Amino acid sequence: MLSLKMSLNNVLMSLSNVFIFILVCCSYMVQNVASDDYGTALTKSLLFFEGQRSGVLPKNQRLNWRGDSAVKDGQDVGMDLVGGYYDAGDNLKLGFPMAYTITMLSWSVIEFKDKLASKNELDNALYAIKWGTDFLIKAHPQPNVLYGENGDPDSDHQCWQRPEDMGTPRTSYKIDEQHPGSDLAAETAAAFASASIVFQSADSKYASTLLTHAQQLFDFANSHQGIYHESIPPAAKIYSSSGYKDELLWAAAWLHRATNLKQYLDYIGNSGDNGGVRSMFSWDDKYVGAQVLIAKLVLEGKVESSGIWAQYKANAEQFICSCLQKSNQNIQKTPGGLLWFLPWANNQYVTSATFAMSTYSQYLSSSKASLQCSGGAVSPSDLASFVKSQVDYILGSNPQKMSYMVGYGSNYPQQVHHRGASIVSFKNDSSPVGCKDGLDKWLNRNAPNPNVLEGAVVSPDQNDGFSDNRNNYQLGEPTTTSVAPLVGVLAFLA
Repeated sequence: MLSLKMSLNNVLMSLSNVFIFILVCCSYMVQNVASDDYGTALTKSLLFFEGQRSGVLPKNQRLNWRGDSAVKDGQDVGMDLVGGYYDAGDNLKLGFPMAYTITMLSWSVIEFKDKLASKNELDNALYAIKWGTDFLIKAHPQPNVLYGENGDPDSDHQCWQRPEDMGTPRTSYKIDEQHPGSDLAAETAAAFASASIVFQSADSKYASTLLTHAQQLFDFANSHQGIYHESIPPAAKIYSSSGYKDELLWAAAWLHRATNLKQYLDYIGNSGDNGGVRSMFSWDDKYVGAQVLIAKLVLEGKVESSGIWAQYKANAEQFICSCLQKSNQNIQKTPGGLLWFLPWANNQYVTSATFAMSTYSQYLSSSKASLQCSGGAVSPSDLASFVKSQVDYILGSNPQKMSYMVGYGSNYPQQVHHRGASIVSFKNDSSPVGCKDGLDKWLNRNAPNPNVLEGAVVSPDQNDGFSDNRNNYQLGEPTTTSVAPLVGVLAFLA
């Protein structure tokens, strides 16, 4: 009997040890689905921009299933508007999100240059920025003229073609003195100004050219005020703007950082609209970005720590506190812990919010300061930990155990809503795909995309669910505006 009890005890102890082992392993798997390999994700995030390139591809193109496309853009207006980026899974070139993308890529390099260099990704980041700025220079032929769109959304969205076969109209749309667009002009000014800082040490002549364009566009945006989609009506169907005061403030903040000129600081101090506390940071709402840049000036003692300047800082910090769940009005989270902003491509708001937090963590560290939220004090390392939790969710530590970055990990979406990725590469089959041909043969085909759009980021729904279906464009269409901020966040964590 004693022997039997001892045997049972041994069995129970063994089972207990196995159970503990399983618990530990499961815990490890949940915490390390992302493998902590932020460097790999960083590499893929920059590869994504090669998949979005428009125009004549360079010799160092690495995503080799793509080819030259839209090589006649601008001919309808007698200009060369070849180049730049497609914004998402369609074949449109849209200046408003493109300029924001370049601004965020530039900010990523400015803040995390050493981290990018240590992962051998600095050159790729510079290539990604310059691909955009080279195009934006072409799009700004005169001080008060800026081309802001190539292509027509109605005709484009009726077709399913890879960019190399595209036969839809490539109408060029612009803003000018009679048809203003302060949001578009100012966002492009921010892109040029931030990029000028990036290239100052690598190519000072190019940096000077970028700065000239930035100053001209800021003056144009300020002196001829208006909402850009009223001058470019098709843009209202895809990237309508909620206003331009935020872009003017954002551009002034970048121009001040690029030039250190008092006139831009005066503009910020006298703007009369600091944005208040925002509920998100995005391609349409730049107030948080501007507030964070201005808060840096306060932390460094370059402006007063009272009055309007203190308010900018307080607004930035209130947004961060609400993301951290330490304010009186917290940002919602999914049951699995992801910040939840809006049902359409939610991760674009997560990546921009975590970028603001990553950057602010560095600012606080440099100033030996902490963040005082109504829910308690927050250290720079607390910010970093929260950022890590959000990125880990995106990379696989989530209820679906799915990486929402294409090409990262072993389980990622196979049918993202993207024309080029979903149709066999012309290098494998050069037969043209007609406008309607691609709908049944490729869009509605229940099989993985033939091309892997490395680094593309898609989103789960509010309940942590995701349907891997090519028609799921609300959640499954990648955008440059989602990935650009993530480049900096991944560099911060790498």
